[in-house]
Amino acid sequence: MTTNDELKRTALYEHHMALGAKVVPFAGWEMPVQYEGILAEHKRVRTQAGLFDLGHMGQVDITGPDALEFLQYTTTNDVASLAPGDAKYGLLPNDNGGVVDDIIVYRYPEGEEGYMVVVNASNTDKDVSWWKELRGRRSDLDVAIRDISPEIGMIAIQGPLAGQIVAKLTDEPIDEIPYFSWRDAVVSGISVKMARTGYTGEDGFEFYANQSDTVRLWDALLDGGKDAGLGPIGLGARDTLRLEARMPLYGQELGDDISPYEAGMGWAVSLKKGDFVGRQVMEAVKAHGAPRRTVGFVTTERSASPRSHCAVQLAGREIGHVTSGTYSPSLGQNIGLALIGREYAGIDQPLQIMVRDKAVNAVQVKTPFYKRDDKRKD
Repeated sequence: MTTNDELKRTALYEHHMALGAKVVPFAGWEMPVQYEGILAEHKRVRTQAGLFDLGHMGQVDITGPDALEFLQYTTTNDVASLAPGDAKYGLLPNDNGGVVDDIIVYRYPEGEEGYMVVVNASNTDKDVSWWKELRGRRSDLDVAIRDISPEIGMIAIQGPLAGQIVAKLTDEPIDEIPYFSWRDAVVSGISVKMARTGYTGEDGFEFYANQSDTVRLWDALLDGGKDAGLGPIGLGARDTLRLEARMPLYGQELGDDISPYEAGMGWAVSLKKGDFVGRQVMEAVKAHGAPRRTVGFVTTERSASPRSHCAVQLAGREIGHVTSGTYSPSLGQNIGLALIGREYAGIDQPLQIMVRDKAVNAVQVKTPFYKRDDKRKD
């Protein structure tokens, strides 16, 4: 990787430039925000398939005889339930019951020991430092923590045609790969670990490969999917896709001072598994009710799109703020998530969103805003 004014670049940077991408700073990286345009790329993922460079994401190797006990102590979800090859979404908590990061924990497939944890790009160094601090607290545990991000390239394919595209490039039985699992595979002659998770609300796969194989893998996937309409997708459409699917973004829906229960992510907290960092605070929040709630809304009049940090009002009184907002290409209207006082939360309840100093009428709605018609059983 190269740097420019201290910004990092993935192995695919030159490919993005050749494809005409608009590149912007993001989480310390130079990343493509769009190629042909956000609306077109969004539609491509919803109707065909899109290819994402996720080389900026972090991967942390957690190994050693006590790796499981360490992850149980330092993350919110129940890692003990993972069989070899399974994956689980969870949160990396702080002592105050807030969230340091949201993560996916992968247990290595049969024949390999330990776990790989995928973390957000901007949080990799912070997360590793926090884990090392917690390892110091638990000196009784024999565990090794290693940032393997520089060794790993990550590419995702998402969309209703993703499965049939990948099936042409591998001998793996695609239909037998459960949701939130991964396995060793060979794709176009390249050894990868192939996962089935996603951040768009569509079916799809993530490929973890050696950095040296990333460019070759990207080219093979693009070539293999060209007849099915596969194209590259930038960060702009990735954000509209994830928001329609009501998937949180760290730093907006999640943060150091936001409880998982306030964020609507209490399902990723397993209080019954035993002690873990921040557990007592989270247990108290759940017992007494979170003082704030994250709600979905749609605007009911024409306006510019709401954005993160826009104030939310009711009868002229500020009651919270927008965490994420955008124009939804799938719904054809403005949508958003807002963190508000719990007493104001409720489906069909009104809100006013301050957009460019104007109060815009909105109504709270059930989320996700978009859900695919998926007959595949996970």
